[in-house]
Amino acid sequence: MTLRDVGFYLRGRLNSGIGRVLNAGRAPVPPMAPPVPLDEILRSGDGPLALSRLLEARPNDERERAVAWYLERRGVPFTRSRFGTFEGRGENFTVDVGSGDRVVVLIAHHDAVPRSPGANDNAAAVGILLHLLDRIARDVPPRLRVRFLFTAAEELGYLGAREYVKRERLDGIVGVLSLELCGIGDALAVWDTPDASPPTFLTSVAGALETLGLRRDEGYHLVGRIPVFGSDHRAFAAAGIPAYGLTIVPFAEADALRQFVFSPMRSALRAMVRRPVPFDTYHTSRDAFATLEPAALERVAHALTSVIAGLG
Repeated sequence: MTLRDVGFYLRGRLNSGIGRVLNAGRAPVPPMAPPVPLDEILRSGDGPLALSRLLEARPNDERERAVAWYLERRGVPFTRSRFGTFEGRGENFTVDVGSGDRVVVLIAHHDAVPRSPGANDNAAAVGILLHLLDRIARDVPPRLRVRFLFTAAEELGYLGAREYVKRERLDGIVGVLSLELCGIGDALAVWDTPDASPPTFLTSVAGALETLGLRRDEGYHLVGRIPVFGSDHRAFAAAGIPAYGLTIVPFAEADALRQFVFSPMRSALRAMVRRPVPFDTYHTSRDAFATLEPAALERVAHALTSVIAGLG
């Protein structure tokens, strides 16, 4: 175990601790509703909102099995990679679309914190990527390969992503986006971005969003390194790969969100009264399917389609 792993491990514990502080003193809510049967979800179509129900309200072992079940039922070839360390255990799933030598990795973790339905964190993101498997299959640029990575144990300091980076060849990866909180809002945010000299990959991402008619600081935001909250892309960034988080947030909450994520301890006190959307349900039992916004999921899917096309 390296010092970097220790840092990720401690960061995961710190994030969990802040979550407990944020939720302290909040009114109790009724028990979670039972999850929708998998076969019923399969009959509901392949839209990102419908597919988010594969995971919502299930414990983590069932969420993991649900992703594999869906890929098998749809006949999608995928690679399984099980891991186990003193920090935790789980299974990552990888799907490659296209055959180019330039690889872009799109990540969605399938685990959730205990006692949360985990709809926005992170069933929505998994639903978006599962939806994109068919949507982009015939449109991947010739020299590009899109790698869909569904990770386990992100809530344990990005453990699944760290194990992936340790075990797999990273040759050819031009960039990574990890999807977090992609079910509520109307403005995209690419975060953990550098302050100067953006890599080619980040320039391409921003350019693709511009082609959709989105204007910076309105339709999308580029946000610097966030102090506490993080995601799986940080395991790739630590290996020297351009890697960023991708989120969608309400534009009306942009200033409040910026203050919240850049001053988390001060915000923890303010949050006893109010915290901005989507953090009002983050890591709580209120992170349920009913809070997801269909247009938000579609906007993220549309943006990723544009990013993929722009990398060709």
